[in-house]
Amino acid sequence: MPEGQGTGRPDGQTDRRSAEPSFRPSDRPTVYPTLDPCVHCGFCLPACPTYLATGDENDSPRGRIVLMRALERGELQPTDPAVRTHLDACLGCRGCEPACPSGVGYGRGLEAARRQLADANGISGLAKAALRVFSREPLWRVAFGAAKVLRSSGVADLLAGPGRLRMAMGMVAGTLPVRVGPMEVAARPARPIFPASDRPTVALFRGCVMDVLFSHVHDATRRTLEANGYRVVEVERQACCGAPHEHSGVTDEARRLARVNVQAFGTAADFVVVDSAGCGALLKDYGHLLDTDAARGFAARVKDVSELLAMTGPLPGAPLAIDVAYDAPCHLQHAQGVHAEPLAVLRAIPGLRLQLLPGHDRCCGSAGTYSLTHPEMSNLVLDEKIAAFRNAAPRPSVIATGNPGCLMQIGAGLRAAGLDIPVAHPVELLDQSYRAAGWYEA
Repeated sequence: MPEGQGTGRPDGQTDRRSAEPSFRPSDRPTVYPTLDPCVHCGFCLPACPTYLATGDENDSPRGRIVLMRALERGELQPTDPAVRTHLDACLGCRGCEPACPSGVGYGRGLEAARRQLADANGISGLAKAALRVFSREPLWRVAFGAAKVLRSSGVADLLAGPGRLRMAMGMVAGTLPVRVGPMEVAARPARPIFPASDRPTVALFRGCVMDVLFSHVHDATRRTLEANGYRVVEVERQACCGAPHEHSGVTDEARRLARVNVQAFGTAADFVVVDSAGCGALLKDYGHLLDTDAARGFAARVKDVSELLAMTGPLPGAPLAIDVAYDAPCHLQHAQGVHAEPLAVLRAIPGLRLQLLPGHDRCCGSAGTYSLTHPEMSNLVLDEKIAAFRNAAPRPSVIATGNPGCLMQIGAGLRAAGLDIPVAHPVELLDQSYRAAGWYEA
């Protein structure tokens, strides 16, 4: 698409207002040059969920790059409603990056554009309320605690279905722990993987949504890591990772939360383990976000739980004869570059039949707060994934994915479609396999 065409004006015309730029060239974000390798070849188009949903070039990576370049040059203003519409509609999944033969750093450009849009326009009231909750532990403990009550009472599952409110209930119901194997703990100690003197220490990043609605995943993470020879320690005074704020362009608050976490973790452990792909992507990027030696040192120690388990094998468990479809979280595969390790976790379970369905590597439409602020587009993106589960032969017994937003979004979509398929974190399944194998002490 030639530059200057399809730049988002409702009347189809290019909006050029370079005579009155909203900021001086010296103020412009320095990361826009990461977009320079783009030659508008179009390889990104089949990898972009919003383009596939709308067919609109403005909702494609190369179309949005035209908009971002126009913002950088002052040819379009961040207050332009059409510019805001198309850039806000991006999921930020970064699926276009591995598809790009030129190495375009689309994610960095989007960060800068979102920051520019937020500075000029603010953010929506709904997004502002959600980010306020994530920023303050008392608020998110109350909010997610109330959701946990809805889940445990069965009300969320009862009300789940199609429609905005019922989808929200489906997302709450999607946080339910999944049970597929025997739950008794056999009285047999875990085997030593590392010599006692070399046993690595791992500090668990708890986060906010994960700490309340997915505490069972944290428990499974701790048990499976200990069975594989790690020593897991707790760290106090943690905060939200800041990813929802960074994705919304509220970078100052993301940096504040990042500084809290860097200080809290210090150098207390060999690794910082995270079992949320979205959190892990930003934690690993704290060096860029804060630009301090302490942040870079922290980021270098962050590992997804699947990475640590894969470093030791992982230890095989007892058989679970189930069909499991793995769905790759965007921020695990694209942002962190973690592909094989979650599959190694699932393949450590004898008898488990692993499925990689069409579109397993494509966004589910969750994307942090995106499902709240863009529910229609979010559901359009989700529909394709739900169709793949419905049409799979054999139909999966469980969907496995390693991100809370994906677990909730896919869980809600399955309930809305009337498909009785649970969704679990891969480490939950390994944990149940280990229980059956007797790798835990009674």
